[in-house]
Amino acid sequence: MNDTAKPKGELTLRTLAMPSDANPAGDIFGGWVMAQMDLASGIRAAERAKGRVVTAAVKEMAFQLPVKIGDTLSIYTEIERVGRTSMTLIVEAWAHRFRYQKLEKVTAGTFIMVALDEHGSPKPIPTEE
Repeated sequence: MNDTAKPKGELTLRTLAMPSDANPAGDIFGGWVMAQMDLASGIRAAERAKGRVVTAAVKEMAFQLPVKIGDTLSIYTEIERVGRTSMTLIVEAWAHRFRYQKLEKVTAGTFIMVALDEHGSPKPIPTEE
């Protein structure tokens, strides 16, 4: 891993990887990492849409490194594109490994989020002010 690599986007969520999130070898389940990324993309997209959003798709995601018990997982989000009712976010997951004083990118993905109205139908995303 390139030691000069830096996260892209806005820090949206930080959480601690706990033993209950791991397999017997101490590796954090990939599904748990994906769930944190989904939470972060939902937070960022809801702020931009000024309302309810749902995940429509997750594309191009591959795990590069494991997350271990005790790592702080930081999720960074960047809104890449805003359409009429949907938006595309680039989401990166980085592990801060305190034992080694390292910050390493563990995975990234492209999340497509759709804004919904109170009836659950797609609604237009407001223009930025």
